[in-house]
Amino acid sequence: MKFNKISGPPAAGVRRRGRLSQLLLVSIIGLAVAMLLSACQLVTIDYVYLASIKDGAGVVESFAADSQSGALRNGPASVSSGGNNPVAMAVSPNYANLYVGNADNNTVVHFAIDSNGVLTKKDSVTLATAPAALAVNATGSYLYVASGTTSANLTEYALSSGTIGSAVAQESLVLPEPAFANDIMVPTGVNVLVSEAGVYVSAYDKSAYNPGNPVTSTANPGWVFGFAVGSGGALSPSQDSPYHTGVKPSALISDPTSRYVYVTDFASNSLVGYGVTSGSTLNFLVSGPYKTGNEPSAIAIDARGKYIYVANALDSSVNAYAIDLATGIPSAVINTTGSQINATDSVPVSLVVDPALARFVYTANFLGNSISGFQINPDTGAIHSTQSTPYPSGTSHPTSIVCIPHGNHSIQAPLS
Repeated sequence: MKFNKISGPPAAGVRRRGRLSQLLLVSIIGLAVAMLLSACQLVTIDYVYLASIKDGAGVVESFAADSQSGALRNGPASVSSGGNNPVAMAVSPNYANLYVGNADNNTVVHFAIDSNGVLTKKDSVTLATAPAALAVNATGSYLYVASGTTSANLTEYALSSGTIGSAVAQESLVLPEPAFANDIMVPTGVNVLVSEAGVYVSAYDKSAYNPGNPVTSTANPGWVFGFAVGSGGALSPSQDSPYHTGVKPSALISDPTSRYVYVTDFASNSLVGYGVTSGSTLNFLVSGPYKTGNEPSAIAIDARGKYIYVANALDSSVNAYAIDLATGIPSAVINTTGSQINATDSVPVSLVVDPALARFVYTANFLGNSISGFQINPDTGAIHSTQSTPYPSGTSHPTSIVCIPHGNHSIQAPLS
């Protein structure tokens, strides 16, 4: 058969070219989809750990934070906290170790943190009284535990590659006036300066402040106990310690330069600021205290030392403050809606600023059984809600939240 010039081989060539064009189009679409999926791939910037209760037992839940939005998704499997009532957590400065305090059995449990965020229980220590707050110094050589419900103590444990060793120092938190020596002190927080020159414990006098019940003391109710850290971890009271701190201090933090200490006063709805002198001595900032929301319960500072974030339990909110780096004086930050209030889920009791880029703030919400997330404006410190917040915990009554960086932002390395 012969093909004419119109219906013969040229038509077949057109069909071949059509098929090639279709294949090329399919390839281009496939490449575009692959590029889109790659661009939308979630990248974990931080792991977030939440201490809470599930089926009557203490657990530590893990979440992964997205690098772009700060949104949380489920991370590695949850682990037992080592007790039934976890109340406090702390991480080592290299982010390779997590410590969890359990109030029901008076233990502090050590977990190793793998590079993929998985927690593995390693060792533990049992105290004489219930732990209330934990802190690790900047070189990862000491763990500080504030403990007690009717008598308050600060215990310092040696750390070796994260493992909890023996107690090297212990201090009783007792008011120096003889008339108040038997008052009941309740510790609420502990913090150690980055310089490691001083460690501080916030506490209130339950004999002088006990709403709904009679009081038996006329002492000032709110205090910060300061201690200078000497050779081998030796502790000695800071000059003029303890320091008056409102009515019921609930948490405290120091800035990265070790020049300022800030304390939240739960009962007075305020933030108290101190300047650090002579290594560990505290002096009031002249213009304080500073207004917060109602019942401030937790406090954090970003890694640059520029912004303070305070969680308010009764208001279910977070306040942001900008720090004057020359004076330490905080000033309220207004968000994009013209308000100082940033709403969380119900009753935030702990909060953390992400350590990878200092771009996100997360709160543990005690009655909301959730985590609320916020993104930080690095130029102003103002925050706005992250995508899809709040994030359900799957557990009840979360009490503490911590965060570690992941991937290129992680600095995990052995500590001596």
